[in-house]
Amino acid sequence: MEQANQPSPSQTIETLLAIIAEQRAVNEAQRKEIAALTARVAELERRLGLNSSNSSKPPSSDGLSRPRRTSSLREKSGKKSGGQKGHKGETLAQTARPDRVVEHYPEKCSNCGRVWDSAASLGYRRRQVFDAPEPPPLFVTEHRAHICGCANCSAQTQAAFPADVTAPVQYGPRITALAVYLRNCHFIPEDRLAVLLKDVSGIEISTATIAAMENRKAEDLAPVAKAIAQKVKEAPVKHMDETGYRIGGLTQWLHVAATVLLTFYRTSAKRGALLSDVIGIVVHDCWKPYFAMPDVLHALCNAHHLRELKALMEIEKEAWAFAMYRFLRQACHAVNLAKRKDAALKPSFAVWLAVRYDRIVAQGLAFHEAQPPPVRRRDGSEKPHGQKRRRTGHNLLLRLQNRKDDVLRFLTDPGVPFTNNLAEGDLRMMKVRQKISGGFRTDKGAQDFAVLRTVLSTARKQGWSLIETLQESPDALIAKLRTA
Repeated sequence: MEQANQPSPSQTIETLLAIIAEQRAVNEAQRKEIAALTARVAELERRLGLNSSNSSKPPSSDGLSRPRRTSSLREKSGKKSGGQKGHKGETLAQTARPDRVVEHYPEKCSNCGRVWDSAASLGYRRRQVFDAPEPPPLFVTEHRAHICGCANCSAQTQAAFPADVTAPVQYGPRITALAVYLRNCHFIPEDRLAVLLKDVSGIEISTATIAAMENRKAEDLAPVAKAIAQKVKEAPVKHMDETGYRIGGLTQWLHVAATVLLTFYRTSAKRGALLSDVIGIVVHDCWKPYFAMPDVLHALCNAHHLRELKALMEIEKEAWAFAMYRFLRQACHAVNLAKRKDAALKPSFAVWLAVRYDRIVAQGLAFHEAQPPPVRRRDGSEKPHGQKRRRTGHNLLLRLQNRKDDVLRFLTDPGVPFTNNLAEGDLRMMKVRQKISGGFRTDKGAQDFAVLRTVLSTARKQGWSLIETLQESPDALIAKLRTA
């Protein structure tokens, strides 16, 4: 009976084969899961290695573990620290006409103790102290519109007040300019600005009055901002960038279009609502919608490429990234040397650089094409709809290959810079304002700020006094705008 219940050898073999097949399936599933987890760990480690020096992350995201200063994209110049030879100093110098002179005489002779007077002076040595004067009381101008009676018809006629004198009592244009300047250049919140003006200048002003000043000044300067926008559109080379902004509790966008002498800001509900009717060359960060702009050429920011290459060098250790990093730095240096001599690169040298660029890209593509495909999902499957996932370095290589002319435009056009730092610098102060005061409550407030910053940033680039700019007429400002 016991022998009858025992499985036959064939049944035992079948059972073992089933167990083996099941174990193989489990092993295969575990292999895929391990591969997916390994890829995910590698991706997370790559992200942990990113910071503001090797990616587009802002410095504020570095936290307490900030990268070492030596990890900056800047390299040692070999020069000593401090002012260089030929640099014009800005130190204080004595003036020949001081506002006040204080005489100091010794009380008595240091040898015999005799007391003397000022007639014994044989000369003197000078030291000067520069200080701010005491704030004067407010300067009050009274406008009197006289009413005159006509001797002929007995009618009475009153003179008109100046157009900018609209109330029985009001603040003048200089106080308005000062308040707008401190609010929109130094981003002092309204309540703190009211306290500052009272403590420093004795001006007692309410936050509502400050807000009204900003609103009126933005309306006055709107034609100037419009003229600046038109000149930026027509400039041969302009820089563009955008950043997120909180307006009315919603994420909206602040766009900038700038040249060396002009800055234009505008707000938009959509990131992709780019400036229209633009001609010339647009320098940007390779955001895809910029390539949809008609009638423009493109130049890509190589500072972004250097940061991406630095991440590949530090984290992935990819050999081609080291070569491309050195190439871009050396090409930039060669262009800068040529510009110092008011010359362009020799055509033959530019061709040689382009060939070297192609060789490095081909080396990188060969490396990545020889690698196994990266795993995206825990089950080991690829992206839906047949999309093929690539490694970070592979994506960068394809961009460098497909956008070669845009990457190397700084080699062929002396007017094109190596980076888009101009636009990024113009946006940086907007982020400072956002950190200090947060977002805007209304679209009107955000638009007024964009207009005021457009004029103030342009005025600084033009070399104008900002306080005087805020007091000039719009027509005068438009007339003296320089584009080159």
